[in-house]
Amino acid sequence: MDPILNVAVRSLCVYLFMVIAIRLFGKNQLSQLNAGDVVLLLLISNAVQNAMVGPDTSLQGGIVAALVLFVANFILKRLMFSSRSFQSFMEDEPVILIRDGIADQAALNRVKITESELEEAIREHGIENIQDVKLSVLEVDGNISVVSQDEKSKQTHYSRIKRKIKRKYH
Repeated sequence: MDPILNVAVRSLCVYLFMVIAIRLFGKNQLSQLNAGDVVLLLLISNAVQNAMVGPDTSLQGGIVAALVLFVANFILKRLMFSSRSFQSFMEDEPVILIRDGIADQAALNRVKITESELEEAIREHGIENIQDVKLSVLEVDGNISVVSQDEKSKQTHYSRIKRKIKRKYH
């Protein structure tokens, strides 16, 4: 097999493997990286580099590998944009955690968030207690969005903060 074609096929295989692995193990854990996550990403990149380029360590081989990754990512995004079913397969749906001041315990259990973690998240948004939350949603990227209502002015406030605790759910 042609060395350049070999690099292209290897890179595409690694890309597809990584997309599937992130989907299976929970891509929401990537929303905000801690030190362990950074180390994991560095080790994975080092581990798959040889799998992508094999013995070809030339500039041309590296460029072909990078080009294949960009093209594969472009195609994946296009497929997600054009096919709702494919997008649903690749991304989880947002999960409502609080509605009208009442926490959904079943949803919290499903996404593995404790009540104290939820309270911490709403405090990060400047809200003192769950009863003051109109709506709180665990977004598909792992962030928690909070919509509150100020009882005095009857004005709705929205805020969104990156989570510090990684989330894994599927």
